[in-house]
Amino acid sequence: QVQLVESGGGLVQPGGSLRLSCAASGVFSSPTVMGWYRQAPGKARELVAIITRGDSTNYADSVKGRFTISRDNAKNTAYLQMNSLKPEDTAVYYCQVVWEFRVYWGQGTQVTVSS
Repeated sequence: QVQLVESGGGLVQPGGSLRLSCAASGVFSSPTVMGWYRQAPGKARELVAIITRGDSTNYADSVKGRFTISRDNAKNTAYLQMNSLKPEDTAVYYCQVVWEFRVYWGQGTQVTVSS
């Protein structure tokens, strides 16, 4: 059974940084795609960043230049380094993994940017 464990969320002041991690277990090969989505209260879930097994990346325009996604294929773990955080980045962040043509989601981790 594939499970995703997220960590690294929390409360940070505007301009601060956080690093999210997503570890995938139960996979027997490196996932095709690993990514992060977020959902703010009253809003739809949106793409933040994704990274393919070959390290191609795609970012939402709102986070380009501030967030960096990376992955460690040996550990089946994805990371999201978030710098220069803004209050509008406040949301629940969800890890998504595509493996063997199926999509898996993590339970979500809260990120709150506030002074």
